[in-house]
Amino acid sequence: MNDDAPAPKKGALTYPCGGPPATGQTQEVASGVQWIRMPLPGSLTHINLWAIEDDDGWVIVDTGIRSDETTAAWCDLFAGPLGNRPATRVLVTHMHPDHIGMAGWLTRKFECRLWTTRLEYLTCRMLAADTGREAPADGVSFFHRAGWSTEAIERYRARFGNFGKMIYTLPDSYRRIRDGEIITIGRNEWQVIVGSGHTPEHACLYSPALKLLISGDQVLPRISSNVSVHPTEPDADPMGEWLASIDKLKNSVPNDVLVLPAHNEPFLGLHERLDNLATNQLRSLDRLREALQEPQRVVDVFGTLFARPILSGDATLLSLATGETIAHLNYLLHRGEAMEQMNNDGVAWYQIA
Repeated sequence: MNDDAPAPKKGALTYPCGGPPATGQTQEVASGVQWIRMPLPGSLTHINLWAIEDDDGWVIVDTGIRSDETTAAWCDLFAGPLGNRPATRVLVTHMHPDHIGMAGWLTRKFECRLWTTRLEYLTCRMLAADTGREAPADGVSFFHRAGWSTEAIERYRARFGNFGKMIYTLPDSYRRIRDGEIITIGRNEWQVIVGSGHTPEHACLYSPALKLLISGDQVLPRISSNVSVHPTEPDADPMGEWLASIDKLKNSVPNDVLVLPAHNEPFLGLHERLDNLATNQLRSLDRLREALQEPQRVVDVFGTLFARPILSGDATLLSLATGETIAHLNYLLHRGEAMEQMNNDGVAWYQIA
């Protein structure tokens, strides 16, 4: 969620592809692989998408958020740089709206199938089904337990159920992809490598022949992905899954690949970046252990974990910070390093065991 501290000079990342393509344009990063960039609202500003040349058209990897601007950009791309050749498949790394938002539109427009992992498809369908619902009692309790103010909880109630507005309706069926599966696209094979922590079953794609890794949000060069606990599974351990996924990627993919991330620019230095991500998380856990020498609520340790102030009036940032803080706390709870106690008001207090 935060910008990371500058990496040490040894093993610094390099960015061989230069600046990004303009909206509605493409840039080739390897034979038959085109880099596409779509705008996003908010501070993140953009997402990188990928078009891989297939026998009869293009496999589109990730799609952008649902918006008129994104729709117009896709129309320009297929009429221009993508040469009036259709999408043959839409492959989505994970279920966040900036990645899956246009999948329904693209699959219907080109009468092609959505390819993704099972948990990403089903989780997306579940979240979209909340559109228009009132905030559930379990969600209200989750954030109250974290120490949110009454005003912040009221903002949560008002914003609940907006997920479905950021995506086109998904197709009613999909092609499941699995960890370790080999997918042939055009002349090349791509291996599916599943990671967890950011989302339940995030798919990366690795091409040994092209020396490419499409990393989605599982590896980003200059920002760290949000790793959160959510109200639907309050006892989850996504931080443990995230750290295990870092090890898995390092053991599965060599360091000489060009990494194609969902945000920022393509880069070289996968293993250095994975080491840096793991080190940053472990340092955060050490700071948290120190802070928990005295009892603390979730909202009390924001300053321990995040460089920027977390203001209760910024609903999105508050939600992300809360989920990520609970992920750190649950990591310690699962390993017997911390204990949790509920006070009479239903707020949780944490302390080192």
